[in-house]
Amino acid sequence: MPSNGTINFAILGAGMIADYYRQAIAANEGKGARLAAIGHYNPSRFDEISQQFGVPCRSYAEILNDPDISAVCIATPSGHHASQAIAAAHTGKHVLVEKPMALSLADADNIIAACQKRGVRLGVALQRRVEPLFRRVYDAIRGGDLGEITLASVTMPYMRGEAYYAQADWRGTWELDGGGVLMNQGIHIIDLLVWFLGDPVEVHSFAATGRRTVEVENTAAAVLRFESGAMASLTGTITAAPGFPHRLEIYGTNGGIQIEGESVLRWTLNDPSLATVEPWPLATEQVDAGMAGDPKGIGAGGHIAILGDFIDAVRKGVNPAIDGKEGRRSLAAVLAVYDNAGLQRGKTK
Repeated sequence: MPSNGTINFAILGAGMIADYYRQAIAANEGKGARLAAIGHYNPSRFDEISQQFGVPCRSYAEILNDPDISAVCIATPSGHHASQAIAAAHTGKHVLVEKPMALSLADADNIIAACQKRGVRLGVALQRRVEPLFRRVYDAIRGGDLGEITLASVTMPYMRGEAYYAQADWRGTWELDGGGVLMNQGIHIIDLLVWFLGDPVEVHSFAATGRRTVEVENTAAAVLRFESGAMASLTGTITAAPGFPHRLEIYGTNGGIQIEGESVLRWTLNDPSLATVEPWPLATEQVDAGMAGDPKGIGAGGHIAILGDFIDAVRKGVNPAIDGKEGRRSLAAVLAVYDNAGLQRGKTK
């Protein structure tokens, strides 16, 4: 592919998240991105979807067999991610897959292997990692600003009512959603936790599936221990009406950072002279709940950045910032919580 040529993208799926990819592709036109097609399974909706996105809507098979399309953004229900990513790789398409990249580690490994075999780039849309705030937190931790990390806390008091699940029959199912508050809503913040602290080596967890007419968990709590000796608590629910901003807290022997939503409440160091990065400005007003109460309550900035990084990786022939190996990590953490809570087959303890 020419270093400055057009990269024709197709989006597989036409739901809410597909519009974020449409915006991201448009915002990256300067890097050569072009939306060429939308993929959908239902031919009776092709005309409607074409009008909505302004490009032809075609079957998945047609898109994957079109040599003019270089890359696909997979924005279908999570249970389809693995099969579609592997099929795209087999036809030589670069793959940017929405979170979670798959619903099992075996499927995640199969995606990685298929992309490696065909020499195509694989990216996973865990876009929090490319957002400036969280990159600065990462740099501060790696630079030793907080000292030795000892404790972290993630709290996700979200709200998703029955109407949310009624919008599509795949939502809230183990087969296609793959999980509830942790796999669907919470995996972005869990990904930040493993990015900051590493992969957990021990997990103790509980989960509940009541209060909604769905299969998956709506409330979960876990304690995680990391190889460094640091520990973290992880709690989440989709029953906290009307929805409250998530909290992420990181503490070490020289200080701590408290984040609510995308705003910093405290960035305090015991010895500021040790700082390697400038602390993020503190919030000056009450933090909005955002996506905690409304699935559409997120901006497109994260997807714009993750797609820009993906384009750079395709042009340079290198791995994106969040490749398959990195995308697998948060999936492994969520599945470890599920396993310990007895949720492998939808059971709880």
